[in-house]
Amino acid sequence: MALRLYNTLTRTKEAFAPIDPAHVRMYVCGPTVYDFAHIGNARPIIVFDVLYRLLRLVYGQQSVTYVRNITDVDDKINARAAERGITIRELTDQTNAVFQADVKALGCLEPDVQPRATEHIVEMRDLIEKLVQKGFAYVAEEHVLFSPAAMDSARGKLPRYGALANRSLDEMIAGARVDVAPYKREATDFVLWKPSKAGEPSWPSPCGIASEGRPGWHIECSAMSWKRLIADFAGKISCEAADANVFDIHGGGIDLVFPHHENEIAQSCCALDAPRMANVWMHNGFLQVEGEKMSKSLGNFITINELLTSTSFGGRKWHGDVLRLAMLRTHYRQPIDWTVKALEEAEKTLDVWYAQVGESAGEGEVAPAVREALEDDLNTVAAIAELHKLTDTKSLKASANLFGLLQLTQSQWLALKQADLDIDPAEIDQLIADRLAARAAKNWAESDRIRDLLAAKGVALKDGKDGTTWEVKR
Repeated sequence: MALRLYNTLTRTKEAFAPIDPAHVRMYVCGPTVYDFAHIGNARPIIVFDVLYRLLRLVYGQQSVTYVRNITDVDDKINARAAERGITIRELTDQTNAVFQADVKALGCLEPDVQPRATEHIVEMRDLIEKLVQKGFAYVAEEHVLFSPAAMDSARGKLPRYGALANRSLDEMIAGARVDVAPYKREATDFVLWKPSKAGEPSWPSPCGIASEGRPGWHIECSAMSWKRLIADFAGKISCEAADANVFDIHGGGIDLVFPHHENEIAQSCCALDAPRMANVWMHNGFLQVEGEKMSKSLGNFITINELLTSTSFGGRKWHGDVLRLAMLRTHYRQPIDWTVKALEEAEKTLDVWYAQVGESAGEGEVAPAVREALEDDLNTVAAIAELHKLTDTKSLKASANLFGLLQLTQSQWLALKQADLDIDPAEIDQLIADRLAARAAKNWAESDRIRDLLAAKGVALKDGKDGTTWEVKR
């Protein structure tokens, strides 16, 4: 089966045809590093990591470039740094370090490039000046603003503003949550550049503006994707002239469709005179927690780091493999309900699979049925069903590896689970000895107390003719 992907722009599942099969290019919106990433942020990270792995399988590891940006200049970053009394760079470096460790624990490969917004100010200014020169943006009170109305009136080969979100300009004006500002010509005009306040990051402004300033949010991704997936590939890509300023795939969460991705398209296409920004737009669905929208006010706001390192969700820590599998058990375009039960079921599945592969470390082939399911718009639900059918251990391991799972041996997996216990193996052995002594003395209450204590710590006992053995059950 040829790879097929659902395109938000066309609202159809399409056969994927890269502009140049030797240089498949994908951009995914990454974190704004002002705070630890929440579990909803993990969904696109995991989903597009699976797609990255699949693209590398189909086209070759050296033929795929995956770019995931880091937004390190933002109003939230400024406010958080001031709140903590540290520099903005200190905040973003600390937060980014935690993010990188968290996504590594989730089994994600590093993207080929992770550009920081602050390293691409030159490209942002360049695009902004092009937009002003072409009449798609204007300067007002030290701000530079993009005009969707100007884009709509120009059209020609340009895409229609609102096509990705499937809304008309009038609908977006009526429903827009926009800043009311006297210097705006229209309600939907959005900021490309703005003056910096005292203490905020600042750079020389474009378009002859005397005061220093900083970029708006949307222009950052237009600049980073253009630099890393178009400018850096100049002269390397075999393509038609119309595709010279277009890359293959742009991904992110469904919440980014409007206004962020809609505005990215507008900026990039108008500045570069391109009919499209990316050929395929992919978006993962929303995440809720135990049936409710995740929010700090409801007390169910969970970060990736908390799940990995604390007992705040379900009374225990969870391994990255468990979080990853739980995420992939729902198709990426569907809403997902993040529950303790789902994590427990994912862990039981991993226990079964690790028992099946044992210490196997040999090379195997990805099962054709698993690959076909993933090539059908990343149908991880069907692919996981196929994993359950596999009996060949090498094929199971290779197929699960395509998901970023079963990277360990069974003994390594059990050792990791054991490391999460509140007591070490020697203490467990001592408690088992104490329990056996209690049983020999017919002190059944003490025997039951020790068994319950171990069970609470995730240790299951099995009494047999050769004595008592134990294993980690969580």
